[in-house]
Amino acid sequence: MRIGIEAQRIFRKKKHGMDMVALELVKHIPEVDTKNEYVVFVKDDEDKACLSSFANVEVQVLPGASYPVWEQWILPKAAKNAKVDLLHCTSNTAPIFPGMPLVITLHDIIYLEKLHFKEGTAYQRFGNLYRRWNVPAVVKKAAKIITVSEFEKNRICEHFGFDTNQVTAVYNGVSRHFQRVTDAGLLKEARQKYNLPEKFLFFLGNTDPKKNVAGVLKALSILKSRNQLPYKLLMLDINREYLQRVAGEIGDLSILDEITFTGYVPNKDLPAIYSQAELFLYPSLRESFGIPMIEAMRCGVPVITSTTSCMPEVAGGAALLCDPFDAEAMANSIIDLLNNQTKREELVKLGLERSQKFSWVENARQTIDIYHQILKA
Repeated sequence: MRIGIEAQRIFRKKKHGMDMVALELVKHIPEVDTKNEYVVFVKDDEDKACLSSFANVEVQVLPGASYPVWEQWILPKAAKNAKVDLLHCTSNTAPIFPGMPLVITLHDIIYLEKLHFKEGTAYQRFGNLYRRWNVPAVVKKAAKIITVSEFEKNRICEHFGFDTNQVTAVYNGVSRHFQRVTDAGLLKEARQKYNLPEKFLFFLGNTDPKKNVAGVLKALSILKSRNQLPYKLLMLDINREYLQRVAGEIGDLSILDEITFTGYVPNKDLPAIYSQAELFLYPSLRESFGIPMIEAMRCGVPVITSTTSCMPEVAGGAALLCDPFDAEAMANSIIDLLNNQTKREELVKLGLERSQKFSWVENARQTIDIYHQILKA
């Protein structure tokens, strides 16, 4: 077999969720399959060193263009010229006319739901418009749809009226470098590099409304008003003007004084940050998987996450769940976990056990099985 994999954005310097998932799939395929040939289609960008050379994996760097132009014209032409037997598009969307059997990884369908988060940046709004045009068309043509949790599989089948056999849930993994960092020198280096407080709460979010930045700031404001906020909140690469607007909307601009910002942190540096956090806060309103909470568990950090969408499924009883729409409940969960050492130790133990169930090797194995099923049909 000769399999094409769309991994358009894996060479960009600042990678995010779907980029990392595509990168990990490509990196782990050679561990599972040395017989078949793979052609990975990538948009030219800065970080070419992120991908090693493998005997049965050819990387084709295609010329830069806007996302729709690259996907709808440049990608299918390159796939046809490469004579691939199947094309796997990894990031929700795909060419309308692929010219060959198509597999789509549909991470989520939030942008198609009635309860859609319509705010966000101009880039996010454009991306959602493109998906709302593209996804309903391409899912009807796909030989198989892959998603990342049973929750999301059920949402997709319900929305499109699909039989459950048309969609397969393949869990994401956790990168191998996510381990608890105990080396004092590495921890100190991270503190100095990112100006970390001695102790802090860690929230990994962005300007996408589903990440619930407003809820987090409200919970912090409640704790501060009670004189129960012992540590600053650490945030990574997030727009400060957006945060100032959100703080204004909740009526507490002073809460920004309780936040430490690092700027963008490369994925390889995250374990040393997770490992120094008092707890990891992941109270999203809607997710399809939630890799960061599994990363935090692997690094030995107690996790607070949501009662909504996929979070209880993925957490598997190894996190403290709270209602993300209830800032008071979130505030209570934070202070209760900080004050309960027994509960913290229990969640760390359960989290380490739970995180072992998520593997990129297994993700690659299940994905390759899907390729085989389609091409043997």
